[in-house]
Amino acid sequence: MPSIQIETPLENTLEDWRELKFKFPKREIRLATLFSGIGAIEQALKRLNLNHKIVFAGDIDKAVKESYFANYNIKPENWHDDITEFNAKKYKYKVDLLVGGSPCQSFSMVGHREGLEDVRGTLFYDFARVVDESKPKVFIYENVQGLLSHDKGQTWQVMKRIFDSLGYSIFHHVLNSKNFGVPQNRNRIFVIGFRNKIKSFQFPQPIPLESTMQDYLEDYVDSKFFLKEKGVKFVTSFKNQKKSYTQINGEVALCQKANQQFNWHGDFVFEKSKKKLKFDEHLFEINEVEERYYLSEKVSSYVLSNGTKNFKTPTETDLEIARPLLQSMHKMHRAGVDNYVTHTGRIRKLTPRECLRLMGFRDDFKIVVSNTQLYRQTGNSIVVDILIALLKKIDITKYGKDIS
Repeated sequence: MPSIQIETPLENTLEDWRELKFKFPKREIRLATLFSGIGAIEQALKRLNLNHKIVFAGDIDKAVKESYFANYNIKPENWHDDITEFNAKKYKYKVDLLVGGSPCQSFSMVGHREGLEDVRGTLFYDFARVVDESKPKVFIYENVQGLLSHDKGQTWQVMKRIFDSLGYSIFHHVLNSKNFGVPQNRNRIFVIGFRNKIKSFQFPQPIPLESTMQDYLEDYVDSKFFLKEKGVKFVTSFKNQKKSYTQINGEVALCQKANQQFNWHGDFVFEKSKKKLKFDEHLFEINEVEERYYLSEKVSSYVLSNGTKNFKTPTETDLEIARPLLQSMHKMHRAGVDNYVTHTGRIRKLTPRECLRLMGFRDDFKIVVSNTQLYRQTGNSIVVDILIALLKKIDITKYGKDIS
């Protein structure tokens, strides 16, 4: 197995990328994207208040196109639906920054010629081909951290040789969004290429995380996001908790995934009761109660009915003075006799807006597709804040077009 090493280790300098200033803030950045998704780099440029023009973008997903056109200014003729049929030669030397990330594929049986022909038929081939055809001044390629070890390291070795063959100065590093101001544990590899040869590039240094996932939650959430009994049992199961498949009220969110809307793995929020309990002049908040103490739907309907054959008194809940406690109450539920309390604390999943926030998208991002589609789109996106850090370290304005 070939040795996998990060070839551009962070230097010992403690330079804070947040304090860096752009040298030419009024220049226009001619932007192009592949596998464009919902436009993370567009959001980064917007948040940095940098002038930019979208030269081309594209994605094979029709729902992605709907989100993209609702949020960004692009001419229809500059959008491509299928990268394998996209010819970028007409954009040669007209792109300052190209950004994208293809699905990870295995190339272990290729590599003899060490050129683009080695990976023909893969989506990475098309990314590299478009770089070669359009000749951007700078490109940023993003992928999962597992790319480095994929197929015993062979995939990355081939990709690296292809990048080198394009004639760019290439640097790569793994960055985690929790080290760049966003409370999400998301490791991704970033490859940066410079058309003009440079000897070194220092990736941005991590910064302290000053927020938690709770800071990104909405104040009011629709009831449809709360889990029903089956979902609660799955999420709170010992197996899922032990293996870190699920997390409830975590401070740093688990990595968002494209298929997060199809399963119960991921982050969940337990919204506690707003009720307060006063005891001996002290005020206590009612906390989470174990799931086993909740009545099943069948038993609940029986208990809360208007009395029974033997007990005519309808059941009341949350009494200020409890009914007499019985020895058998641990196994019997009798309408009008036993004590019951309601509990407003419930477990819910993150909303699409909260997922967007945890990817660095501000609330002015327009949601125009279904929740199912948006969960997929956020899980496939790049964290905006990491791109902001990279653009500052690159000083992308040096590669922009002077429009003064």
